[in-house]
Amino acid sequence: MRLNLENRHAVITGGSRGIGFATAEALLREDIAAVTLISSDGEALKLASQSLSERWPNTRIRYLEIDLSDQSAILALDGQLDDVDILINCAGAIPHGTLDHISDETWLRSWDLKVHGAIRLTRLVYPHMSARGGGVILNVIGYAGERPMANYLAGTSGNAALIGFTRALGSASPADNIRVIGINPGHILTERLKKRLLKRAQDELGDESKWPKFTEQFPFGRAGNPEEVADVIAFLASDRAGYMSGTIVTVDGGMASRPAAT
Repeated sequence: MRLNLENRHAVITGGSRGIGFATAEALLREDIAAVTLISSDGEALKLASQSLSERWPNTRIRYLEIDLSDQSAILALDGQLDDVDILINCAGAIPHGTLDHISDETWLRSWDLKVHGAIRLTRLVYPHMSARGGGVILNVIGYAGERPMANYLAGTSGNAALIGFTRALGSASPADNIRVIGINPGHILTERLKKRLLKRAQDELGDESKWPKFTEQFPFGRAGNPEEVADVIAFLASDRAGYMSGTIVTVDGGMASRPAAT
């Protein structure tokens, strides 16, 4: 199935690693015209850009080192993203913790990146998309917004906020020929999840190499791969999903639909 992305420019936040980087690869395999990666990690961005440019030397690939938790940094992007056809908000990692274990500072800082960062960048890009005739905005959120978790309180609340934002904006955006969609990944084997599993295996089993044991409870007995999410994003970004807006697509192996433990 061809996705016909040849004339599109995609901006991917959190694009230096994990789902964001896998999404860049998926779009490039579909011959997208241009990709811009955004992250606050300059070194990781440089390496990611080099890796992509070596494999797709004829595609315009650039990167912008930006702290998306800083509102002034986002505002400074005005004029640099006027030609965006696809915006993929993938940046942000909210720490685990219960109400009494997440400090006010941590809560605000993590929301400024994942929640407010996505909203602010959407507000910046949306008018330009509308003026150019339309586009697609994809928010990579997380299944905890569907299945509330008290031990991931800041994350589950932030995800729920982005789900509401996506559904509300996506219900009205077709009037501007813009589609707004959310993707809720489940347990995906990114660098972040791998570190958590390694630490847990070391703490509980005394051997970090035994980390796969803690994925046996996941659907299909494993964590998902970033590529499995990225391929869904590529499809949703294309005209093949042209009648989808204001909806959330969950890629979690059914985890959010499992009955809560009693």
